[in-house]
Amino acid sequence: MSGSMIFVSDLRQPARLLAALALLCLLAGCGARQVVVEGDFPKPLMSPLPLNMGIWYDEEFANHEFFDEAKGRTESTWIVKTGSAQMQMWDIVLGGVFKNLEQMKNAPGSGEMNQVVDAVLVPKIEELQYAIPAHTNVKVYEIWMRYRFDMVTTAGEQIASWTMTSYGKTPTAFLQSDEAAVNLAAVVALRDAGANFATNFTRIPAVREWLEQRQSRIARSKAAATPAAASTDSLPEQDVETEPAPQEAL
Repeated sequence: MSGSMIFVSDLRQPARLLAALALLCLLAGCGARQVVVEGDFPKPLMSPLPLNMGIWYDEEFANHEFFDEAKGRTESTWIVKTGSAQMQMWDIVLGGVFKNLEQMKNAPGSGEMNQVVDAVLVPKIEELQYAIPAHTNVKVYEIWMRYRFDMVTTAGEQIASWTMTSYGKTPTAFLQSDEAAVNLAAVVALRDAGANFATNFTRIPAVREWLEQRQSRIARSKAAATPAAASTDSLPEQDVETEPAPQEAL
């Protein structure tokens, strides 16, 4: 009690009092509904690409959340945290898309001590929107996300950059709570993002060009490493003379 009295006694100016009340309101939640997204994410059923791919989640992505303030008395303020679920889902999906997935120790950049990989993916969430049910007794929410993927070298040089969208909708209206409905919509959106990436990664023009150039370099390296074998195979076969077999006496 004494701590609270000391805190309030320092706030004599109205502006400071309002700021403090706003902070207390935020910390207390002020009735805000909060969801930490959790779910199960399947590994894609595909032959992995023969790549050693790095992944880097920056702080904003790893701690991603969206905040939507209530517009009226009948609406609710929402705080939905997707960061942990995002990293869990992408680790699983990318682990199935590529032969090997490396969690980078540092952000890609010149002079950084990082693992040796073929390339590094850096995902970002550019936009997230959600739609609330038209009727309060129908717990069907919709979530739409737009990602940006940058594929770079370990030195941070750009290889490709593209955007990708995903969509999720609560598949049933008969969930026990709105929080469960929002969580399920987010999980469906994440699964859609994973499927979209696995299906379309090699169709990105800049990615396809990089893969073709990489394959050409590998083929040239193999050809240069075996010149002796190639020249030996090209030599003509030599005729071998044999002595005639002795004839039997009549």
